[in-house]
Amino acid sequence: MGAWLKSNSAKRRWAWGSLFVSVPFLAWTFLAVHFQLGALGWWVYALPVLIAGMVLWASTMGAKRAWAVLGIMVVMVAVGWAQVHPLQNRDWAPELSRGVQANIDGSVVQLKNVRDFRWRTRDDGKARWITKTVDLDKLEHVDFIRTTWASEAIAHTMISFGFSDGQYVVFSAEIRREKHEKFSELGGFFKKFELVLIGATEEDIVKLRTHARNEDVSIYRLTMTPEQRRSLFLSYVGLGNDLAAQPRWYQTITTNCTTVIWKLARAVAPGLPMDWRILLSGYTQDYLYDLGVIAHDRPLDEIKAKAHVTEKARALPDGADYSVAIRQGL
Repeated sequence: MGAWLKSNSAKRRWAWGSLFVSVPFLAWTFLAVHFQLGALGWWVYALPVLIAGMVLWASTMGAKRAWAVLGIMVVMVAVGWAQVHPLQNRDWAPELSRGVQANIDGSVVQLKNVRDFRWRTRDDGKARWITKTVDLDKLEHVDFIRTTWASEAIAHTMISFGFSDGQYVVFSAEIRREKHEKFSELGGFFKKFELVLIGATEEDIVKLRTHARNEDVSIYRLTMTPEQRRSLFLSYVGLGNDLAAQPRWYQTITTNCTTVIWKLARAVAPGLPMDWRILLSGYTQDYLYDLGVIAHDRPLDEIKAKAHVTEKARALPDGADYSVAIRQGL
């Protein structure tokens, strides 16, 4: 009798264990259904409810059956999830409708789909896409651009390349929203958005943030050799061409604006270490300073104080050379 009770108790523990393990799986399934199918109507949530019901039923029938049902459900959801692929041909928001692409001929790079919008409000801009031709032999400097709007811990980051002929090209890895979509950090975990690499003029992508959005924009000059500057630029245009050929998902933690910069930089400097300040992008300039990528000629606090450009940009008269003027005093 004691052995039977002991055996029965063990079975119940295993059954309840399967139910406990199923809770995070069911929560994940619910969110995946919500972000992928929620717009179709309330009835799509019948799937996670059905899975929950089957697991609960199986847990009352013994440990083996409970674990078997849970395993089958996991496999079914995993197979379905694997069928959700990124696409190129959605109804994109206008400013995200084109990713930058490049043709390379020696040191000369022709950039197609460079964004040069003139923004009237934070969400309304006069559309203009241009082709720019730059000579990598004239690539003079690289700047890290950080922009914040609410929390100092979270920033959007971009890289700007400046050429001796006065041209500037900014690369920004961004979520590729559709016209009806709004950004969701949580949705970025569940294949909600594709990734796009925007190539833009500073009169577009930086001025949008200093003027239309009134964000706090900071610019930091990076200390790089000519070979490193050239390699980093080519890494960016390589990513743009790759995304044009094969779309990828944006992922809130692993594939966002700052982690893309870090991955591309590692192609130039393979020993570049991972750091928590890559994930909390508002502190990435501290990380770059510690690495010596931002010069140590002054204390970091002093560099940060001089790096802010929003007020300076908003005070510029019409017709001023935006890129040159915002860098005065940096």
